[in-house]
Amino acid sequence: MSDLAHSSNGTEVQVIKGTSNWSVIYKRLKQNKTALIGGYLILFFLIISIAGPFFTVHDPTKVNYSTRLLAPSADFWLGTDHNGRDIFTRLIHGMSITLYIGFLSVLVGMVCGVPMGIISGYYGKTLDSIIMRIVDVLMAFPGILLAIALVSVLGGSITNVIIAVGVFSIPGFARIVRGTTLAVSKLEYIEAVRALGATDRRIIFLHILPNIVSPIIVQATIRIAIAILIASGLSFLGLGAQPPTPEWGAMLSQGRSYMFDPPHVALFPGLAIVSVVLAFNLFGDGLRDAFDPRTKA
Repeated sequence: MSDLAHSSNGTEVQVIKGTSNWSVIYKRLKQNKTALIGGYLILFFLIISIAGPFFTVHDPTKVNYSTRLLAPSADFWLGTDHNGRDIFTRLIHGMSITLYIGFLSVLVGMVCGVPMGIISGYYGKTLDSIIMRIVDVLMAFPGILLAIALVSVLGGSITNVIIAVGVFSIPGFARIVRGTTLAVSKLEYIEAVRALGATDRRIIFLHILPNIVSPIIVQATIRIAIAILIASGLSFLGLGAQPPTPEWGAMLSQGRSYMFDPPHVALFPGLAIVSVVLAFNLFGDGLRDAFDPRTKA
């Protein structure tokens, strides 16, 4: 089960005791209907991104001007774009690209930000000052501007978008992990383990890290939604995936000239981005409530 422990500064921290804690979290999550909807949508998107391309009929990149700007029909479920390509097929193939960018860029931010936050919160003093000043510099730039600056320097490609969005995600992970580590490291049982002669490495990996997993998971889930928005914005500006790659932001950019006639060219990529971002936000909010130890199961 999970209990509330109080650090020396009065902060409430969730302390994990045994694997039954995860069953309690699952029960809380099941009671949140909107979180379940978000979770099922994410699962659906993942399945479609993996299996969907194998069942599509049309080529997502082949140009065919004889089928240019056709309305939705039995042959082209969501219509065709200005180059005669099937929009439904391009959305299915682009889903894997969008989720790949979202997951991998957040993973980059987490791999860099979590160690920075733990080191800063656990050791404090000079290391804390240095790391937090680096984080402050990164946070001084608005997220989209920082990503645009990095991609402008590195060049427009999916790999560089992942790097740019990953760097943008580092400060969020570092600050959250630092705050949680500060609270956990001041708990009495951590002080007792340290008094028994445990090394810093053992304390960090066996006693601190397991008790800061929940905010990391919540932050990662919500950050995926933000990463997808930033990546789509970069592609919309021509700094991300390059044509004819069926990336949703690039598709939306190419369809902006046809927003009123015919509107389906821009409408469906926009709805796809909104749906995925909404799913991750709903699930992330549900996870945050489920991991909150003050929530009644």
